Amino acid sequence: MTTEPTTQPVLTPERLASAYTYARYRQLIDELQADGKTTGPQQSAELTEYTHLNVQRMQRLDKTTRVLPELAAAVQALPQRYEWLIITEGWCGDAAQIVPVLEAVAQASGGNIRTHYLLRDENPDLMDRYLTNGARSIPQLVVVHADTLTEAAHWGPRPVPAQTLLLDLKAQGATHEEYAEKIHGWYAKDKTQTTQHELLALVKGL
Repeated sequence: MTTEPTTQPVLTPERLASAYTYARYRQLIDELQADGKTTGPQQSAELTEYTHLNVQRMQRLDKTTRVLPELAAAVQALPQRYEWLIITEGWCGDAAQIVPVLEAVAQASGGNIRTHYLLRDENPDLMDRYLTNGARSIPQLVVVHADTLTEAAHWGPRPVPAQTLLLDLKAQGATHEEYAEKIHGWYAKDKTQTTQHELLALVKGL
């Protein structure tokens, strides 16, 4: 899902500099987990368990994600540098399935893309520019020009087929546990391919 780019800087250079690197984001989640907590103001045993599962998902994807050759070529051929702002939280299952893929693509770019991780609930003003049907759905990828910090593109919160599946399941009255199981099953079967192809279309449109 995309929106029209804005012409004003998305954030200040100072705010960009204060964002987490991927390594620090992962470290933060691990540190909170050690204390039985997760990111964000809401804390519960349920959210902590979701985060525990998400750490396992991210560890697996860190090891297994292989960037498609055509996507690697596209990001390496970018004529300018971009900053990727990634709005996320440790308890979000979709973020766990997508964030490692975004990081892998950036790492494959030869320096053309740098990632910056921002927590949704610490950045409500930024999050509220990228609502999905009025909801603060994450993850959200905001691509900004490195020189001006203006928006070049936007993607999120999940690949189109997964979003369609989620909306269908909710319309059918599925519980959170039921649709979460089916969505994660979709991700497992898809093996990051749809996410990567949608990112390829985004990069080609820059």
